[in-house]
Amino acid sequence: MTAKEEFISIYTENIKRKGADKLLEFLKKSDFFKAPSSTRYHSAYEGGLVRHSVNVYHCLKDYLSRPRTKEMYHMDFSEETIAIVALLHDVCKIDFYDIEMRNRKNEETGQWEKVPFYTIKDNLPYGHGEKSVYIISGYLYGEGRLTRDEAMAIRWHMGFSGIEDKNTIGKALEMYPLALALHVADMEASYYLEGSEK
Repeated sequence: MTAKEEFISIYTENIKRKGADKLLEFLKKSDFFKAPSSTRYHSAYEGGLVRHSVNVYHCLKDYLSRPRTKEMYHMDFSEETIAIVALLHDVCKIDFYDIEMRNRKNEETGQWEKVPFYTIKDNLPYGHGEKSVYIISGYLYGEGRLTRDEAMAIRWHMGFSGIEDKNTIGKALEMYPLALALHVADMEASYYLEGSEK
């Protein structure tokens, strides 16, 4: 099963809210399933964004199922909530990357060659997590809108690697355990499952 097929399967099995079908159609028409997850740090290849989203889903499910985590958080999150925050936390990266060419020396031949690489071309400069919440909120609305826990988790999933005031980040992670859990899952997927470009 490809990452795209797995994403769509998890999405359609778990996310049933009003507007979810239209959001999935938007994702299919966008570059979401072809975009990289970063320019060079993790999943920096075509389709890397969807692979990363599925990895975060599995990491979050695993993290939340651990007995110590359940004991620490004193709460259970629905399958729908887990799918929403994990699969959609990085929709802010839609229409975010471009491909340019650069010269790189071929180690085998010693010749310089033009090779493609990803650059950032942010067409909606609205931040990172907050842009994902903004995009999702255009589709999941009314009684299907994001819960406060979901919105805060997506907004603060970068944790202390974000550029915001550290006191604000700390307060958000303290107040919204799902935000901390999503951050842990995102870091686990990024650094341990995917890693950086060699």
